[in-house]
Formats: sequence, C-alpha cells, structure tokens
Amino acid sequence: MPLWSDDIERIRDRIRAEGRETAMAMAGAFAAVFPEGEAVSHDAARLDMLREQLAVPRARAADLFVEGPAGKLRLRTFVPRGRPRAVLLNVHGGGFVMGAPEMNDGVNAFLRDALGVVVVSVDYRLAPEHPYPAAHDDCEAAARWLLRHAESRFGTSRLLLHGESAGANLAAATLLRLRGDGHPHPVSAAVLEFGLYDLSRTPSAAADTDHDVLSATVLRGMIDLAHPHRTLGERRDADISPLYADLTGLPPVLFGVGSADHLVDDTLFLERRWDLANGNTSLQVYPDAPHGGTGLPSVGPYWQRELLRFLSAHLDG
Repeated sequence: MPLWSDDIERIRDRIRAEGRETAMAMAGAFAAVFPEGEAVSHDAARLDMLREQLAVPRARAADLFVEGPAGKLRLRTFVPRGRPRAVLLNVHGGGFVMGAPEMNDGVNAFLRDALGVVVVSVDYRLAPEHPYPAAHDDCEAAARWLLRHAESRFGTSRLLLHGESAGANLAAATLLRLRGDGHPHPVSAAVLEFGLYDLSRTPSAAADTDHDVLSATVLRGMIDLAHPHRTLGERRDADISPLYADLTGLPPVLFGVGSADHLVDDTLFLERRWDLANGNTSLQVYPDAPHGGTGLPSVGPYWQRELLRFLSAHLDG
C-alpha cells in the first residue's frame, strides 16, 4: 500500500527542492550551537540567540499563568469567538533545549479560527538548565490543569493534544501519564508530528546523512543535554521513550512525518505499535520532506487538510 497519494508524488521534486533549501538554511545555525565531535558540548550564547529568535510573537494571544511543578507555568492562549468546541493543548518543539509557545503562533491561530477551539501552548522548562523530568512534569501539569478547569474557564471539557518533534515526545508522554485517569482516555484525540520517540535512537536517527534539517550530531547533543548521564538502556525508559511503552488504552492519533526526516523511523515504528494496540491511528508520510516538513510550502496545504479533517472528526459527539 503506498504511503502517499499520487497527488503528493507529483510534487515530489518541489518537496525535495524546498527540503534541501530548508536544511541548508538551518544546518549552519544548529552546527554553530552543537559542534561536531564525540564530546557532548554546546555554545550557550548561540543557543540563547536561537531561543530569542523562536520566542518572537507572531499573532495575538493572551498569557495565562497557572500553578506548575516549579512555580507559575505560562500557557499562551488563543480563544475563538463564541462557545469553543474543545481545548487543544499544543506542545512546541525545539529538541528539549530551545523553542517557545510563540514559535507556533501561526498554526495555533489558524486552528483556533478554522476549528473554533481554544488553543493553549505550554511554556515548559528547557534543558540544559532544567533537564528531565522538568519538561515532562510541566506538560503533564498543563494537561491536568485543563482537565480540571477548562469547563469553567472556557466552557468545554473536551481536550485535544498536539505536539511536534520534541513536543511530540512530550505529548506522547503526557498521554501515557494521563491514561490512568479514566476510561475512556481523558484526551479525545492527538496529533503527533515528526516526533522523537526513542532516545536510544532508531536507525534513521543515528544515520550520518546530511539531507535533513537535523543531523545525527545535533540530535545526539539535544538528547544528551536533556537526559544527561543516562545509559542506553536507561534511555529506553517508557516515560522518555514512548516507543517502549505499553500503548494500550490511548486515544486516536494522527502521525505526520517526512521520508527524509532523521526521525522517520520513530514515527513509523510508534505508529505501527500504537495501531496494533488500539486500532485508531492515521498516518501521513511526505516523500523527501525533512524534519519539520509539514511546514514546507509544498506540503503545508496537504497536511493542513488532513489535520483539520482528523481533528474535526473528534470534536463532536
């Protein structure tokens, strides 16, 4: 069975060209932060510069502060007009060491307007200043706050979850942590884009190739900063590597990834195990798209169509 449609196959050359351009643009910035070599190191000043660039607001939103595991936890919030159909908790990417809710302002405002949902993006703590379990605990705390207060605050108790890259790892971990809170699962559905699900690294994640926005060196550096001093076996703990978890009792999920992504194996492996456990997955693979490929101009319209279709199907009823 083909992994993508004939329509997408026809724009494959365009995807490849855009992916190559994106990879070249980002590779230099990442390489400056994570230099090549066996020793785990990073340039703190350049990392701070990247963090500042990603934290620039791109749309109007309101900041909501709730009690978190380490004090006040910021939730960047987009509220639609009228009664919302659900609350969608967004978990941004950035390899556990960078990123901010603001980097997803565009897509979060789009989902608010297109679906009539409240979108809440959690400002979780970053490594290396705050290694595991800080980010995991913050995301879980945000989800639990919404489960307790979304009805009174926003007028709906329905919760959806959306994560990208490292944010998909955190979103999957949050789903696993919430599983014991009732049947059915308290989250109605989830979207996981190009996620990292095996911190011991799948074959594609460890491959020494230069076709991607990520490189094996950058990926290893990010993992080491967020999860220092862990053995290979310890990195397969289910709380940080969802691929090794018991996946039964989890909600429907839409997976999206590019075939040229260093994390393509992570998505393909987890999607198969999730579907075997629950029979409720959807999968979109985009040929020759790199990490973050759902945001390419060529791929974006196809992904957005599937994203809206999937989330709409789980908003009512």
